Amino acid sequence: MDAKSVSIPRSLFFLSIFYGGMVCIAGVLGNKQVMLGPISALGPLIGIGPLAVEAGIFAFLLLVVVSSAVAELHGGRVANQLVRIGFVPLIFSILLSIVVHAVPASPDMQPEYRDAIQTVLGGTWRIWLGGIVAYGVSQTLNVTIFARLKGEEGAQLLWFRAGLASVLSQIVDTLLFVTIAFYGTFPIGELLAGQMLAKVVLSALLVPPLIYVAVGFGRRLDAMGPIRST
Repeated sequence: MDAKSVSIPRSLFFLSIFYGGMVCIAGVLGNKQVMLGPISALGPLIGIGPLAVEAGIFAFLLLVVVSSAVAELHGGRVANQLVRIGFVPLIFSILLSIVVHAVPASPDMQPEYRDAIQTVLGGTWRIWLGGIVAYGVSQTLNVTIFARLKGEEGAQLLWFRAGLASVLSQIVDTLLFVTIAFYGTFPIGELLAGQMLAKVVLSALLVPPLIYVAVGFGRRLDAMGPIRST
C-alpha cells in the first residue's frame, strides 16, 4: 500500500458521522419532556408523580449504542477517542445556538415561531455546562465499563455488557446534569429519582436489542472493505 494512502474501516466512518449528528440533536430534543405510558405509571408506585423524561434521552441512548458498538468492533481505545472528538460538534453546536439566539430575528418571522425558537436556543450557562460535563463523563464511563466487561479474550453476552454499561452511565449522566444545571434553584430530589428511574428502564429495554443491530450493521459494512483515500 502506498505510504500516502489512508484506510478507514467502513463501519467506523459511518458510525462516527452518525455519532456526531446525535451529539448535536440531543440538546435540541432535550427541550421537550415526554410521558411514556407504562414508565410514567411507575412514579406513583415509588411515591413521586408520573415520570417525565427529557426527549434527548433517545439521542443519548443512541450515542451509548454507537460508542459501545465501536468498542466492540474496534476496541475501547478507539471508542474513547470517538467520545473525545464528540466534544467538537457538541461545543460548536452550543456556541452556534448562543450566536443565533443573540442575532435579531427577521420582522417577517411569525411571533409564535420566533418565541419558540428563542426559548429552545436560550439555555443558561449552567445547562450548557451540565450537558458538556455529563456527556463526557457518562459516555467515557459507558465505554470503559463495556470494554472492561468484554476483557482481553472477548466475553460473550453482548446484550448484558451493553445494557449494564448503559444503565450505570445514565445514572451518572442524570446525577451530574441535574445537579450542575439545577442545584440550588429548586429541590432536585424528586427530579433526580424520576429521571434516573425512567432512564434506567429505557436503557434496559432499548440498548440490548439496538447493540445487536449496530454491531451487525457495522460488520456488514466492514465486510465490504475499508474506505481508502490518497
